[in-house]
Amino acid sequence: MQIKVLGSAAGGGFPQWNCNCKNCQGVRNNTIKTSARTQSSIAISDDGKNWVLCNASPDICHQLRASPELNNPEVLRGTGIGAIILTDSQIDHSAGLLNLREGCPHQVWCTREVHDDLSTGFPVFPMLSHWNGGLIHRPIEPLEAFQVAVCATLRFTAIPLLSNAPPYSLYRHRPLPGHNVALFIEDIARGSSLLYAPGLGEPDEQLLPWLKRADCLLIDGTLWRDNELANTGVGRNTGKDMGHLALGEDQGLAALLTTLPAKRKILIHINNTNPILDEDSAERHSLTQAGIEVSWDGMNIEL
Repeated sequence: MQIKVLGSAAGGGFPQWNCNCKNCQGVRNNTIKTSARTQSSIAISDDGKNWVLCNASPDICHQLRASPELNNPEVLRGTGIGAIILTDSQIDHSAGLLNLREGCPHQVWCTREVHDDLSTGFPVFPMLSHWNGGLIHRPIEPLEAFQVAVCATLRFTAIPLLSNAPPYSLYRHRPLPGHNVALFIEDIARGSSLLYAPGLGEPDEQLLPWLKRADCLLIDGTLWRDNELANTGVGRNTGKDMGHLALGEDQGLAALLTTLPAKRKILIHINNTNPILDEDSAERHSLTQAGIEVSWDGMNIEL
């Protein structure tokens, strides 16, 4: 299985276009050791030629230009992407569908809850119906394995996550199991597995066995502290308000990751305020000592 990290930042990217926090100023001024990042998205392949896009970032056009392996020189118009899977209906994971309109129709796999949100509050599916057939919904049932034709040796299972629905969802404060999912991805030919969970709000008893089973974890690293936005002066929401479990709390995600047997533990969906973006920070060094990696745009993972 080949995994390409197309974008590793949370919503707004890094530096965020309207932010002058220490991190964003540091990357602009080259005063901290770091690199710019686009909004979170990955691509998966079982042969290096045909790909499944997992989440469609608003930055997808830039990400495709930076990823020549996703190009398909054998066609006049098209790419190597043969299917799209969404883990939620948040803007930073679905707005990129609008940028892919010239390539419609697209096969889009998502739960019914995500499809409902993207047909009402953020009506991407109806909007794109005007472009050559638009988006073809392929429903996902949580905890039921499915496969896509383009990567026949990969098997996907959607695992419900405890998190929030987006602000435009009718279920914002009472999400259903299908509003946020992780993807457990198995290469059935090679026996390797990945758990991709960029929107993890709270690990529960349903998710823990999958966390323990995966060879590689590619998991939510949004914030270091739950009150990080307030501490940096850029916002009021806590991590819990946004549906993300902070890394550095006593019962935080980093502590959990150290107990898991996965060979690789990699963070994705990292907010611009998170001190781990500074490679010289104490927080980043603590992750390194714990064997936890921080993803970057263009990172290649092979399982």
